[in-house]
Amino acid sequence: MPDQPRILVVEDDHDTAEMLMAYFEAQGYDVASSAWGQDAVQVAQQEPVPDLILLDIRLPDMDGYEVCKLLRAQRRTTDVPVIFLTERRERSDRLSGLELGAVDYITKPFDIQELRLRVRNALQRSQFQSLVHPITGLSSEQLVDERLSSLLTRQNWVVMTIGVGGLDEFADQYGFVARDDVLRALALVLSNSAPEGQTDADASFVGQMSDTSFVLVAEAGRAAELRDRITARLRQSVNYFYPAKERDLPAGERPQLIFSLGVLTDQNGPYSNHQALKLAAINAMKTL
Repeated sequence: MPDQPRILVVEDDHDTAEMLMAYFEAQGYDVASSAWGQDAVQVAQQEPVPDLILLDIRLPDMDGYEVCKLLRAQRRTTDVPVIFLTERRERSDRLSGLELGAVDYITKPFDIQELRLRVRNALQRSQFQSLVHPITGLSSEQLVDERLSSLLTRQNWVVMTIGVGGLDEFADQYGFVARDDVLRALALVLSNSAPEGQTDADASFVGQMSDTSFVLVAEAGRAAELRDRITARLRQSVNYFYPAKERDLPAGERPQLIFSLGVLTDQNGPYSNHQALKLAAINAMKTL
């Protein structure tokens, strides 16, 4: 999450929208607003993506429930926390909002100090969740960068980078559930491989640099062993990512998953910062 969290206020009452914008800007937030549901969906897809959305249920073009559904259907905004603001006080309305994945439901008129605390708490929970990849549960880029930074002053380490290509074509053919299953399976292979034979438990680390690339940190002496083990397990398992009826098809008759792997040790350095180390590790990747 950026130093100045971004809030999108979706509210058609001009006075309420102005009050919320002025208040949260004074609290140090970057605030945008929209009075229409469809406009809000479009704004939320643009950079920077909001860190939180305050969403009125009664809007001129569609209700907030429909807006929330559209936001959840888009990969860029599926995990953005939503807090509903509404005059509706019925239990059924509250349950409808929570069923759509809203993190909170606040009725009008509301106490602005209470709303501030609820926004703060929702952002803190979201920040913690952003430290892990939503599909694999592995440490995400921020934690990967911290781990790589810690290696700059240490010795006896190996950084392995593992990538998978062809996932877009794979998803087009078999769907996003099958695509996510590939990522989870790859994460499992790496997580199971990393600690095997490790003498120092703290030296082992597996994280995710991007949606399709992973990093494994271990003791330098295990570089060849890990490379061979991971390569063998990926080659043994790749066929099972496909439907049973397509496992015997020739390579050209089904979307191909292309795995790549790179190996870097402390002997390849030194590196000026973690970005230089990360770039060298990525450049070391070769197709299996």
